[in-house]
Amino acid sequence: MSVDCCDDTFWEEQLAAAKAAVAAYNAAILALATNAIQSYTLETGQTRQVVTKANLTELRNVRSALLNEVASLEARLCGAGTHVIPGF
Repeated sequence: MSVDCCDDTFWEEQLAAAKAAVAAYNAAILALATNAIQSYTLETGQTRQVVTKANLTELRNVRSALLNEVASLEARLCGAGTHVIPGF
């Protein structure tokens, strides 16, 4: 199956998946940071893993990367893009 990179539906689906992953990571970080629990089952819709308080830094790093992805996808869908000007 080929993907049409100009198809907004594809990018909207990617954006929805990225936002769902951010929400899942937020829930895990919040639960581990504020509750007396030691582990949390993180379900992103694509993966399921048990994380612990020891994983908080990694979870925050992944969430940061996901937020960057969300911003990029939103920019793409809103027509923002990179303009390249030749240097000659």
